[in-house]
Amino acid sequence: MADGIAYDVAIIGAGAAGIAAGRCLVEAGLRIVILEARDRIGGRSHTVATEAGPVDLGCEWLHSADRNPLTAIAQGFGLALDERLPDWGGRLRRLGASAAEEADWYRARDAFHDRLEEAGAAATEDAAASTLLSPGGKWNPLLDAISTWANGAELARVSIKDYAAYQDSGVNWRVRDGYGMLVARLGTGLPVALGNPVAQIDHRGRMIRVEAAQGTVEARAVLLTVPSTLVAAETIRFTPRLPDDKLAAANGIPLGLANKLFLALDGTPPDLPPNSHVLGARDRVATGSYELRPHGRPIVAAYFGGNLARELELAGPSAMASFAIDELVSIFGTGLRAQLRALASSAWHGDEFARGSYSHALPGHAGDRATLARPIGDRVFFAGEACIPGDFSTAHGAYRSGREAADAIIGALDRKRIKR
Repeated sequence: MADGIAYDVAIIGAGAAGIAAGRCLVEAGLRIVILEARDRIGGRSHTVATEAGPVDLGCEWLHSADRNPLTAIAQGFGLALDERLPDWGGRLRRLGASAAEEADWYRARDAFHDRLEEAGAAATEDAAASTLLSPGGKWNPLLDAISTWANGAELARVSIKDYAAYQDSGVNWRVRDGYGMLVARLGTGLPVALGNPVAQIDHRGRMIRVEAAQGTVEARAVLLTVPSTLVAAETIRFTPRLPDDKLAAANGIPLGLANKLFLALDGTPPDLPPNSHVLGARDRVATGSYELRPHGRPIVAAYFGGNLARELELAGPSAMASFAIDELVSIFGTGLRAQLRALASSAWHGDEFARGSYSHALPGHAGDRATLARPIGDRVFFAGEACIPGDFSTAHGAYRSGREAADAIIGALDRKRIKR
């Protein structure tokens, strides 16, 4: 990247949103540059190789695969998809729950979701989703644990109206070689300057000046796709400063935390059906969700969210592995302990370019997504999973947001050209 070069659009961030926007803008014939702070593209999608096969430290599931635009893109690339639906519903059974207990759980879960949808649609003030729990309900800890995996936060920190707005078709598939690999491949050929964090954006003049580690560029428009946590913390300085309502919106939609741990499964394991799931515990919020032998590989994938994920990340990878192995041994017996060892794990809270995993709205802040997405003066635009209604917290939501922002930029630049 040469210092002082002028572009039509400078995109900040080469995650799913930035890549989607970049492809759209290049197709429209615009001159762009993507400034990426990391030494790789993909953002919070990140596939890494292990001795047991590729694993996703970030997004993994093609959620709503039947309407997810990345499904067709993956198929167009010739990537193999695992179309088996997750058996999350079987987690209790493998923990020893009886048929009657399972039925009781499903009644409690469905009743909670009915209350969530009803309250989400009602013309009343927003509140914490925890207010919808039945007082003293037997299944409240499990409902809260599920929120830590779905939202990255406990129900007390999650907006009812935002949680209810999430749209899921129930069709969830996976890319066998990794979702992060798919997103990275999508960015192949785009003009990305890696290892190039942006320090300041000056949008006072006719051209916007973007100061980055590798030099300064000028652009007619800027698209910011960094996570809401970084916008809220003002890690990139704006001149003039971002409006107060923009910063308030970014603070109202923080990133929750969900981390993954992958354990190698050595030797001949006990009866661990491939692609099956189990809970660490059903009576506490601080527990993991485990997938046994994903894609039939000799791995156990652990998933932690909310406060537990933060505590384990701060304690370090060995503490995370010890917690997971203890929970699995309590279910499958002490013989399993010698067969498990850590392969890879994520630490999104401490990641300086993310500071979390995916967004949720705090109680009372469901409307902040629209505010965060709103452009400033048809020159500074915003995109990312935190900016999209319905599909937030997903890679395809980020992709959609990036495409929509690119369309808005093209329209804005066309209007300026016509006025000339």
